[in-house]
Amino acid sequence: MNLQSPITKGGRSLSMYAYRLEKLEIFTFEDLLFHLPFRYEDYSIISKIGQLQTGETVTIQGKILEIKNQYLRGGRIKTIQKAVVVDDSGSVELVWFNQPFLIKSLIKDSLISASGTVEQSAKTKSIKSPVFETFFGNQKNPIHTGRLIPIYPKTKGITSKWLRRQIYNILDQHENELIEYLPNELIKRNNFMDFKKAIKEVHFPQNLQNAVDARERLGFDELLLIQLASNKRRSNWEKKQKAHQFKILEYKKDIDKLIASLPFSLTSSQTRAIDEILSDLESDKPMNRLLQGDVGSGKTIVGAIAMYIAHLNGFQSVFMAPTEILALQHFKTIKELLSPLGIKVKIVTGSRKLTEDFDIITGTHAILSEKIKINNLGLVIIDEQQRFGVEQRGIVREKGENPHLLTMTATPIPRTVALTMYGDLDLSYLSEMPKNRKTVKTWLVPPEKRDAAYQWIKKQIKETKSQAFIICPFIEQSESMLTVKAASQEYERLKTEVFKDLPSDKQSLKLGLLHGKIKSKEKEKILDKFKKAEYDILVATPVVEVGIDIPNATIIMIEASERFGLAQLHQLRGRVGRGDKQSYCLLFTDNQNAQSSKRLKGMETLYSGAALAELDLKLRGPGNMYGTNQHGVPTLKAASFSDTNLVQKAKYEAEKLFPELSKYPLLFQKIENITIQKVSPD
Repeated sequence: MNLQSPITKGGRSLSMYAYRLEKLEIFTFEDLLFHLPFRYEDYSIISKIGQLQTGETVTIQGKILEIKNQYLRGGRIKTIQKAVVVDDSGSVELVWFNQPFLIKSLIKDSLISASGTVEQSAKTKSIKSPVFETFFGNQKNPIHTGRLIPIYPKTKGITSKWLRRQIYNILDQHENELIEYLPNELIKRNNFMDFKKAIKEVHFPQNLQNAVDARERLGFDELLLIQLASNKRRSNWEKKQKAHQFKILEYKKDIDKLIASLPFSLTSSQTRAIDEILSDLESDKPMNRLLQGDVGSGKTIVGAIAMYIAHLNGFQSVFMAPTEILALQHFKTIKELLSPLGIKVKIVTGSRKLTEDFDIITGTHAILSEKIKINNLGLVIIDEQQRFGVEQRGIVREKGENPHLLTMTATPIPRTVALTMYGDLDLSYLSEMPKNRKTVKTWLVPPEKRDAAYQWIKKQIKETKSQAFIICPFIEQSESMLTVKAASQEYERLKTEVFKDLPSDKQSLKLGLLHGKIKSKEKEKILDKFKKAEYDILVATPVVEVGIDIPNATIIMIEASERFGLAQLHQLRGRVGRGDKQSYCLLFTDNQNAQSSKRLKGMETLYSGAALAELDLKLRGPGNMYGTNQHGVPTLKAASFSDTNLVQKAKYEAEKLFPELSKYPLLFQKIENITIQKVSPD
């Protein structure tokens, strides 16, 4: 057995917990070593019993003089376990509750080490519910007491104490497999701890500074490996056979004519992004560019112009989106823009089949179907690219002979993340919004103002003849989240109670319901009715996050807003403010947590997706950067994307190492073993 062996090979003590460990993404012995503590309890002060002071958090070590159960009648506490422990300076009482089995495991005259906070009761000092371990034979080194104790993320049936014991055993048995794989000069240059010591110290540190230094080394390794893998993908991409070089100068008049015909002026960042794309398309290396821009910043128009250039050069294009709603929205925009120029724009989704020839095909992952043949593919555009796995992106590219690739996202990406995650891509940013676009006024609404907010929404809709979204995080109410608003129940409540008009009202409000379980054709009907103002209010789940353009919608109210990342809230806010009327975003929450309020308050003053993403990263960490799911983003165990210095250091060292990577076979193997998360579209 080695560190790559599956947990199921670890004997009964591990294999019987394999299913539970999978929930923590632990499948091998190595995974267990990289399941890192999120904090430490300081039980490092070992005190003589006779010197104990009330309120101290200490470890005592001594012999069990006696242990007994005390039975109680009624109440939550049925039994109390009391043990008297002595050393050469005195005695102390250890107390547990409702753990009668301890009588059998804590044997009189055995040695015990126990940690906890000292309490005084009458003349007796005691430690209640202490962490403890017993010593057998020649064992002297404590694991759970008498030191800085690691506390781990856990799941049902798996405790920190159990994890601590397993990790200690693996470190003891497999220490020789912890081989350094980074160059010595890199380690010295950055004053890093060596790999073996870092693994040991992150779990069982001698002091807190060692724990910090160990995590920095392991965090650097994570970022470095991601960056090197990214560099490797870029290198492989550029080494492929030459791409089709599009003629740009020859068709410049046609391109300028199309841009001049637009009913709006391009922003300077759109113009800059188009110039960068044109430069890529002229090259004999296939374009591999990421276009990032806020909701409504005009990414689709930039993509449409690129596809027009492909058409002028005699090539077909594919425009791929993760959901049918978004694909349909893109189809309508592109068709409206390019069909008058004689370009055949078609759509393919799960419910729409391709029936005729095309110049541009828009659609969902249905485009990946083997039945769809593309004879002359020159350009692939993928929207919301983090929702597609690398394999899926590869399949689309393989449908043509080395086509150019443009990926797009409205998800705000902090620059520190982009530097690491997308090092294999060239980056273009749309940093401006179209002219005359009004800022969406955003308010965090306290619970006591909920009813007043409903009345304001009703009045606003009637007076301005506008429409509203009401967003709920779930479709149906769950037993475990009874307090969280669910779309189906909320729709019924709003329709029958909140927005039920009095007979004297001249106009009654009509409500619609939209969520992910509704079939595609029915979704389109509902959206079409909303667009035609047959509904005043659309109650929906975050299925409306992208791809819905209702210019007359001026209000979006988001329930349980604390459950969303700021990036996702920003995406949802982008559903309104698309017309010329003033628009509003109301954030509802019953959560009183100060950190949560601070996050949500950021929405009131920050309107840049990038600024919000940076704030979310700072306050929440990278775990929920892309809303409730992390589409294609690797989970960092030691590093944080918010650690700009470490990200920059990893990027610098990766660029230095990459040309000579073959000199370091162990490091090269680590990069080869990095797998990209497979993600299916929503």
